[in-house]
Amino acid sequence: MSALIFFRPGRFLVLLGIFAGLVTVARAAAPVVGQPLPGWERGMLDIHKINTGTGDAALLIFPDGTTLLLDAGAVDRSSERAPRYDAPQRPDTSLRPGQTISRYIRRVHPDGTRGQLDYALITHFHGDHMGTLLPTAPASPSGAYMLTGITDVGDEIPIQTLLDRDWPDYKYPAPSGGGMMLNYRAFLKWQVAQRGMRVARFEAGRSDQIILRRAPREFLRFEVRNIAANGFVWTGSGREVRNRFPVGVLPVENNCSCAFRLAYGDFTYFNGGDMAGVLPPNAPAWAEMESAVAWVTGPVDVHAVNHHGTQDGANPFFLSILQPRIHILSTYAASQPAPEVMRRMLSERIYPGPREVFMTNSFWPGRREHMVTLYGETDTAWVLAKMAQSAATQGHVLVRVAPGGDSYHVIVIDDASESGRVLSIHGPVKSRGAAESPAPRE
Repeated sequence: MSALIFFRPGRFLVLLGIFAGLVTVARAAAPVVGQPLPGWERGMLDIHKINTGTGDAALLIFPDGTTLLLDAGAVDRSSERAPRYDAPQRPDTSLRPGQTISRYIRRVHPDGTRGQLDYALITHFHGDHMGTLLPTAPASPSGAYMLTGITDVGDEIPIQTLLDRDWPDYKYPAPSGGGMMLNYRAFLKWQVAQRGMRVARFEAGRSDQIILRRAPREFLRFEVRNIAANGFVWTGSGREVRNRFPVGVLPVENNCSCAFRLAYGDFTYFNGGDMAGVLPPNAPAWAEMESAVAWVTGPVDVHAVNHHGTQDGANPFFLSILQPRIHILSTYAASQPAPEVMRRMLSERIYPGPREVFMTNSFWPGRREHMVTLYGETDTAWVLAKMAQSAATQGHVLVRVAPGGDSYHVIVIDDASESGRVLSIHGPVKSRGAAESPAPRE
């Protein structure tokens, strides 16, 4: 924002000019491999994929400092297969995953340790996205709920607005029950009554549910568009939506996931939770969600791969429309990514051009043995080789978009400690919109 002030005899005129996407910022400190990550600065967009080894969690810091926590997972590791099937917890097991997420947020939050979360969004109701309720979970200090995943984070860091797919009834596609959901609802009830947290249903088609809270007029080329939730998919026109699911059917939880597209200047990012795009034989066509959202999402720079790279995600049509330059895989299980998903992401027959794959967890003792039981020796060897060639195989993954949105870096951060040490830097990459814009005429 810039202001021109003119003084005239007997008159005082203020001319306020707002230029879309034009922000005056100091030169940001450049990240250096081996050194702690420099902090977010005004005008940047940061997308932190936080790795605890136990599910999904991401922190987004918008250009004006507005913050959004996207999921806060914590899976059950009590089974005997966990040491082979699941990635090791990061950085270790001394803290619960929700505590690790909270501490990460405190380290990078624009307001430091005093910072609050403007938004939290739970894409769907599975433990690897909201926190599995275990018998060992401690009670909150209030005694109103148990601590795991999002309840752990929300107990430590105040959340101003929480969005999910089914507030306030929790009856779609059927009445929700079970300890995890009852605990989550107890958490919401206490937070609303005692802390004034606002809770709302994430509504497909809207672009005014997640907005810049601090300086919306300073960054006019910023938007979070809600693409889908509960089977309702934006049509691309106004706020109109269509229902993908026939009346009376019981869709799976993953396909009820909230999906959104974030745009900042020429940069775009897509996250679709765990929605499916590849169907088993004889499954009804409406159960395939990715193709329905692809049309209205369009090409993006960065794709948070649906369902952690499990075999039912990232179908060819979906990828051919989004054509991501960067794939980010939040992987925590031996089945992720499936060989067929890796083949589709890397295939230039599906879409041309360069692309890079970043994974939060890739290799741990016993993983190969379990993969062989799932995929066989040949496919296991192939996918492990491709994983080793990926841009990143372990760590927190940060997409840092430059002020204005015309370029970005992808930065991998150490997850074996809380040092914030930079492991690798990739880029700068020209944002898709900037790269596809015609050259200016001379």
